[in-house]
Amino acid sequence: MTGTTAYKNNKNAGSRAIRVVVWTAGMTVGLLFLLITGYILIKGIPEIKASLFERHYNSENVSMLPAILNTLEISLLTLGIAVPVGVAAAVYLCEYAKRGSRLVKLIRVTVETLQGIPSIVYGLFGYLLFVISLGWGYSMIAGVLTLVIMVLPVIIRTAEEALLAVPDSYREGSFGLGAGKVRTVFRIILPSAVPGILAGVILAVGRIAGETAALIFTAGTAGNFTGNLADSARTLSVHMYCLWNEGLYTSEAYATSVILLVMVVGMNAISNFIAKRLVNKNGK
Repeated sequence: MTGTTAYKNNKNAGSRAIRVVVWTAGMTVGLLFLLITGYILIKGIPEIKASLFERHYNSENVSMLPAILNTLEISLLTLGIAVPVGVAAAVYLCEYAKRGSRLVKLIRVTVETLQGIPSIVYGLFGYLLFVISLGWGYSMIAGVLTLVIMVLPVIIRTAEEALLAVPDSYREGSFGLGAGKVRTVFRIILPSAVPGILAGVILAVGRIAGETAALIFTAGTAGNFTGNLADSARTLSVHMYCLWNEGLYTSEAYATSVILLVMVVGMNAISNFIAKRLVNKNGK
């Protein structure tokens, strides 16, 4: 009886210790987030002015509006290419490739390795391949394709985990009702994995919007908006870096950081909203 009581006490003490560690870690992360966000808002909001949203960029107004439009364009183009390719690769790994095969293991190791490569390495790769070897020069298409290569590992891994989380009973039930492989994947498996796939898309959005190093080497730093993929263009994060690096527009750089923060939070909120709507729709 004494031994059982001692075991329960030790177990409760261990649970309390783990709870304290988890709460401490959570509070620390939350505090750091509030400090960083608060610092950006306090320094940046007073510097926001109408001239920063003029249609054309010049050295007098250092307008960020062209950079905002370039950011949206590059983000949409990158996701438009990376998401279908990444999801298709995840579907192959989970639904068509033989589970546990050497090829699948090799692909997973390669994808996980690519996730850990610094963005500046991707930038140098994009510079050597797209800008120099293919002769595209500093252009939006070079930046987009570099970002596609950079975010593909994130999308593939999260989509794969989402697909693996779908119970095999869903597949067996679909096959038992006479559905084929393709119909099962597109009507049963993918809809069930949508929330997990969108989680990867949200991570990709944040990385695209906040990327600087890879785009400086590929898309360049031209300040005005362009709809031509062959032209150079800067995103909002590159715009902020350029302003800060020049040392003449520190106040405008703080204002740009506020808008960038709002854009990233807004895009994440929209993605979460879409994910919830899809989950509710599938639940019905």
